[in-house]
Amino acid sequence: MQSHRCFTIVFLLFASLPLSVCAAERDYAFDGTISRDVLCNYLSRAMTFSDLLDPVNTETRLGGNVDDNIRMITETGMKFAGRSIFMWGGESRIESIIANGKATAEKVHQADPDVILQAAVFEIVTTEVNGIPVPAWVFEAFDQTPESRHFNYEAMLYPDGRRVNQWREGQSVPDMSQLETRMWFTYLSARYIEIGVEAIHFGQVEIMDDRDPEHENWLDMMTRVRQYAREHARRHLVLCDAHVPSGGIVLADGRLLFDFHSFPLRIKAVPDKPLEGVLREGFIDSIYGRSKGGMTPSGWKCESLPYLAELDNWGRSNFEGEDRNDYWCWGYDEISWFAHQNEHYRDLWLYYAWNWVRRADPNGYLQMPASRTLASPADGKRWYWANRPSAEVPGGFNQEGAIKDIWEHDSD
Repeated sequence: MQSHRCFTIVFLLFASLPLSVCAAERDYAFDGTISRDVLCNYLSRAMTFSDLLDPVNTETRLGGNVDDNIRMITETGMKFAGRSIFMWGGESRIESIIANGKATAEKVHQADPDVILQAAVFEIVTTEVNGIPVPAWVFEAFDQTPESRHFNYEAMLYPDGRRVNQWREGQSVPDMSQLETRMWFTYLSARYIEIGVEAIHFGQVEIMDDRDPEHENWLDMMTRVRQYAREHARRHLVLCDAHVPSGGIVLADGRLLFDFHSFPLRIKAVPDKPLEGVLREGFIDSIYGRSKGGMTPSGWKCESLPYLAELDNWGRSNFEGEDRNDYWCWGYDEISWFAHQNEHYRDLWLYYAWNWVRRADPNGYLQMPASRTLASPADGKRWYWANRPSAEVPGGFNQEGAIKDIWEHDSD
């Protein structure tokens, strides 16, 4: 990896000042709507912080520590915690997830009231939704007569059988054109908003959109979620995003469906240099230069909507260490590829990736890795933590210092 390290150091020496289309001053104030400057300020201080609000999961099973996470948040200056609470199936856990999340969200906001906590409502429903009662307010929100029943898994599926059991038996991709799906997504989003969440990531939006070419049903659901946020959210706003391989969803009248976009980094393996990876415009379906513009939900126009590029996770291959010039960088998903590097390379690569993204497309921001599952364990560790190693987080990978330094110098 020595040659790539040299390249990164030279890159930093000659190109250490990222381009910016956003205000230099760090203003984090918003209420009801958000300006482009304030949105960019948040995106420029974003971390993927999976399960931040679920300490039962992270502390008992995955080696994390809430207090140390909050210390890292305040010391690095993070303002946007991506994926801080979510369920990938397992909907029967919702009440414990919400209770634990509320308590932790309060601790985070006591440390820094400006922090935006993001939830995720992913492209999965399972038979466990059949055990969750539908509240009267959900019926009323959709102009339906309230009745005593539970959510209905079968009523959320594609009627022609597509994407049914896509994840496992009884675990399917929901169809947003189904009223039951829209009711479930609205209900789950509202539960997260109630505990202090101010952003929601909707996952692979396009695979839930097969029967809605005009996106009317997505707009219907998200309009109701945004209305709920206006009445119940901390600052009367919920920021919505999703992974957009097409570059984004623009409605017929020019309105953007989302407040910002997000997508994996799409790291390209360097041939003949085992485990090295770089970023390239146009590699596979990378988003650089392709984020669509229009009228945002907050009322301002843009030619290209700001977005986050993240070190994504999606599973484990059976060809680790091989370069197949595809989504798998050397046979790993992105965060596993990153975790399998040594500490020095990880630090340098974050400097490189931050600067590369900012220059390739000034609308894009690197979402720093803070907490994420490792489908391919690294040194026996099943979870990536950016925290410095300590008694609280002995399995920390120690990138918080690099992240803090990058953020401290990006406006010089």
